[in-house]
Amino acid sequence: MAGQPSHPPGREPEILADRVRGIVAPVAGLRLTPWKALAVAVLGLSGVAAFGLAPDTVVDPVDTVLTVRTLPAPALVDAAGEEGAGMYWSEERVRRGDTIGALLARAGVDDPGLRTFVHGNPAARPLYQLRPGQPVRVATGADGALVELRFSPAAREALTIRRDGDVLRAERTEADVETRVVLKAGLIGSSLFGAADAIGLPDAITMALAEVFSGDIDFHYDLRRGDRFAVLYETYHVDGEPAGSGRILAAEFENRGRTLRVFRWTASDGVERYYTDDGRSSRRAFLRSPMEFSRVTSGFTMARLHPIFRTWRAHKGVDYGAPTGTPIRATADGVVALAGSRGGYGNVVILRHGGGYSTLYGHLSRFARGVTTGARVRQGETIGYVGQTGWATGPHLHYEFRVGDEPRNPQTIALPAADPVPAGERGAFAAAVAPAAEQLAVARRAPRPVLASAE
Repeated sequence: MAGQPSHPPGREPEILADRVRGIVAPVAGLRLTPWKALAVAVLGLSGVAAFGLAPDTVVDPVDTVLTVRTLPAPALVDAAGEEGAGMYWSEERVRRGDTIGALLARAGVDDPGLRTFVHGNPAARPLYQLRPGQPVRVATGADGALVELRFSPAAREALTIRRDGDVLRAERTEADVETRVVLKAGLIGSSLFGAADAIGLPDAITMALAEVFSGDIDFHYDLRRGDRFAVLYETYHVDGEPAGSGRILAAEFENRGRTLRVFRWTASDGVERYYTDDGRSSRRAFLRSPMEFSRVTSGFTMARLHPIFRTWRAHKGVDYGAPTGTPIRATADGVVALAGSRGGYGNVVILRHGGGYSTLYGHLSRFARGVTTGARVRQGETIGYVGQTGWATGPHLHYEFRVGDEPRNPQTIALPAADPVPAGERGAFAAAVAPAAEQLAVARRAPRPVLASAE
């Protein structure tokens, strides 16, 4: 019946009910579907009120008043005090192609005597070795004359030029360096350097990372697309600006289905070394490769078509292709048994190591200084440079690994390791590396490359 209430006698109209079916709306005769009812309930529970206006409803306008208040400007305080009164500090960053004159002009320095001073004072000469991105801070007087200049030409070094009356003085000191710790992780696409560049890893850290794992991974041969790595390392800052990188504190590499993890730890003898989780030394008695980065052009095989004589012969070593002059390093400590010329090997270095091991490096363009027969060399020391001497069709290194004078495949042979953490220091080692292990775990759980830092 028209005009009759839609609710039973004695009951007030419902706004929301606990029933799924037939929920009564504020407007008589309007029923909500279950999904619409759920939406209304959610709005109600979340504290959002919905208001409806009936047609032709008149809303009274709300009066607004614009108020403008003038606030007093804060008093400026000269942070430099009376001594720095009249000084104006500014900072400029070196741009590509900058000269010291252009840089100082942008900084508002109008001081003809400064260029003469920089040119003639040995302590100030680093200003002629500007690198893009470096900050230079200058303080000038009201007339544009230089009062002070601050510049960090290298990590841990500070250059200050000050005006003392009419005289300019330059001083090079050790900078106040702040050390921070950075964690980065990456994914191998084509190469280690490509992955490192993608996450902004410094070249020095990339090289150190390859060195740390060189006993277990041949970075010319073993890398696979999808391999992951994480590295925890130090960075140096001077006045808040990056000033180089420091040591690797911990690192992890997932390669060909295995996970390798190392930690830097200082033993009781004061020497810092890298060890695995269980205290084994990550340093092998032999490096896996005699070159930091190159490509394998010919592997170890008992039957290879010789590129010169066109006959099938055994190739009892590994050839690494690289430009002439590329440094070659000793893969282990040893004594130079021969540094000279030998037949098809051309210029060759043969090293004798302990335990009946020896290594051979052939086709060198020249020998490193001090590498002569009978000399002692250390692991990683440069012993010569890539060349094309002897029977060679192009510049490369021929490397042989021998046990008891019998050639073995240097890419697959199990290499002996260095001494582990002493048994009496295992507890101290575990406690010392635990924080770094937790940070590597953060990178391991991250689905994407990690970029994090902490002081």
